[in-house]
Amino acid sequence: MSSPPLLRGTPPPAAPTADLPVGPSGAEAPRDGAELPEVITPIREHIVTMCASAEGGHLGGSMSLVEILAVLYFRVLRHDPRFPGQPDRDILLLSKGHAGIGLFATLCEAGYFPAEELRAYARPGSHFTAHPHPGIPGVEMPSGSLGHGLAVGVGHALGHRLEGSERRCFVVMGDGELQEGSVWEAASVASAQRLGRLTAIVDRNGLQISGPTESVGALEPLADRWRAFGWRVLEADGHDTDALTAALSLPPDPERPTVLIAHTVKGMGVPQVEGQARSHYARLGRRQQLQLLKSLRADAEARR
Repeated sequence: MSSPPLLRGTPPPAAPTADLPVGPSGAEAPRDGAELPEVITPIREHIVTMCASAEGGHLGGSMSLVEILAVLYFRVLRHDPRFPGQPDRDILLLSKGHAGIGLFATLCEAGYFPAEELRAYARPGSHFTAHPHPGIPGVEMPSGSLGHGLAVGVGHALGHRLEGSERRCFVVMGDGELQEGSVWEAASVASAQRLGRLTAIVDRNGLQISGPTESVGALEPLADRWRAFGWRVLEADGHDTDALTAALSLPPDPERPTVLIAHTVKGMGVPQVEGQARSHYARLGRRQQLQLLKSLRADAEARR
């Protein structure tokens, strides 16, 4: 599909209608789980290719998010990439902004912009940088400094309530990010305000740039911590698309916000660094890129 030039700070066009289906481009979203792998593999390929740029990219935390983002954009969110600013769209905030290349890859596959624009990642003049910003269609907030996304999500959810809107807001967070005090301030406000249409998703891969989260700043018992703040708590395998779909498709609890703790593997899809903190940032060589692309495609073919 064609798209207008990406102008930094330019608001995206609004749609002429308030009717939004689930899934991209006004199409019915995949429902049976068999189609998502056809999206997931290209998303991972885009991430690998961006990590093979001169600047490299945040490989591990982007790969751990792939199934989560794919389920959101292809099964759960009400959105239309033809009109990114549609007033009744659901809101997705990527609080763990260092996984921006995972979001860019997903938006590309969802139809927000063509792949040739994504290939300009990290080149001089490109709008695709290491962290998201709203000059890119589909990106709702700039992020990179951790710990702010949930508070912004609270603001969206409160605003939607004041408007009488049925829109939902989803905030995707890293587990290391939960060491920020601002996260728990926002969690407390969300519960006190009974923001039932707010959902937080924690990418619980157990690692941050400094090492295991439990060594840097212990989070467990994480589910009980969220419950103590008054949230409905769900848990799922973050690489199981059916389990993610079931959890994220549940009707909102009108009395409390929801958090999904998604158990993932950092660097998923790259066997050499899966589950290792060193996958946090990578600058892949051409040979590594080709090997990983071949491995991803072979794995996808084996699953068919």
